[in-house]
Amino acid sequence: MPAEIQQRRKTTAKELAKRLGCSERTVRRIAAEPRTEFLARAAERRARALALRESGMTYKQIAAEMGESVGSVGRLIHSARHHAKENP
Repeated sequence: MPAEIQQRRKTTAKELAKRLGCSERTVRRIAAEPRTEFLARAAERRARALALRESGMTYKQIAAEMGESVGSVGRLIHSARHHAKENP
């Protein structure tokens, strides 16, 4: 069963479980994003980072544009290139 409210959580499952008086597993099951949506969102982030890099932007500029850290941008670009090699 996917999450009823599709948004990113600001608290951990452990914190929420403690506050609600239930198990962490119950919180994760109820609040989890469907895997297909997660994978689609991840692929979109990778593609966007790679497209910005190929347009000539620096990692720092891409990070500012996407609201990510420079390290995350590097990971996204590396991952995008890796996925491109696996799925030509």
